Amino acid sequence: MSSRYVEIKNLRKYFPIKSGFLQRGVGYVHAVDDVSIDMERGETIGLVGESGCGKTTTGKCILRLLEPTAGDIIIDGANVTKMSRSELRRMRKDMQMIFQDPFASLNPLMKVRDIVGRPLEIHDVARGLEREKKVIDTLTRVGLSSEHIDRYPHEFSGGQRQRIAIARCLVLNPGFLVLDEPTSALDVSVRSQILNLLKELQTEFGLTYVYVSHDLATVRHMSDRIYVMYLGKIVEAGLGELFTSPLHPYTQALFSAIPIPNPKIKRRRIILPGDVPSPVNPPHGCRLHPRCPYVTEICRSEEPELLDVGSGHLVACHRAYQESKQS
Repeated sequence: MSSRYVEIKNLRKYFPIKSGFLQRGVGYVHAVDDVSIDMERGETIGLVGESGCGKTTTGKCILRLLEPTAGDIIIDGANVTKMSRSELRRMRKDMQMIFQDPFASLNPLMKVRDIVGRPLEIHDVARGLEREKKVIDTLTRVGLSSEHIDRYPHEFSGGQRQRIAIARCLVLNPGFLVLDEPTSALDVSVRSQILNLLKELQTEFGLTYVYVSHDLATVRHMSDRIYVMYLGKIVEAGLGELFTSPLHPYTQALFSAIPIPNPKIKRRRIILPGDVPSPVNPPHGCRLHPRCPYVTEICRSEEPELLDVGSGHLVACHRAYQESKQS
């Protein structure tokens, strides 16, 4: 039996395109295409890439909030993709998601008592006074208090609302969480508080995170390993070497946009020509080849595999393969 806590194998998600009076299928949007990720318990995996690359869709497919088109998702030895509705319902309390917008993810008509306590009733974990105690204990752990229990979401700031959303997830004592840009809708002054809270909770409860974001600085702060996505595929993965010596041309261009906190030092900005191709009809071979400054004939005809070029640094690039062999 594998020692991995989370195994994502060849995950695909294609959205059908329908047209005409009879709504016949005329194609597919290749949102996620052959993504594989392994995670240890207590680890944080960062998913980065520009808008539309498929990172949020990947997170939702892992939890089966969206039904995968193909692939296997194994969490703590259980294959989530093969579960029936009743089995998946029982599994839900062990895997949760913190959404991007705390304004939209909380029911404005429910008090905090019910927002945080309702999952306990749904999964038949606690009711009555026991439920009340668990709600208050969880709110206290995320930096709120019992005084907030009878208030509505609109009575809180953005940071407090996100703390309520975190409490709603933690009250079930899950082991695995998908964090979908949990600080992007918050003020800069509040972001560090939420990120530090998430790291403290991970240490305390041994949580495993998939951290989805386009904010490269927070991804570096939060993640043990980082996966870079482009047009539905993972093109590079690794640790700190991604920031010091990225190998894939897309990663190099993406990371060149990170500002240096020193006005006297300027980073060389890499701008890829053209636009991102349509995910309805992705390019053959390497998906970056229409925009890549190093494109060769093999890039146009043969899709590169995600290979280890040393020390767990994975890259899907024919040019990077050659350079790693020469070094």
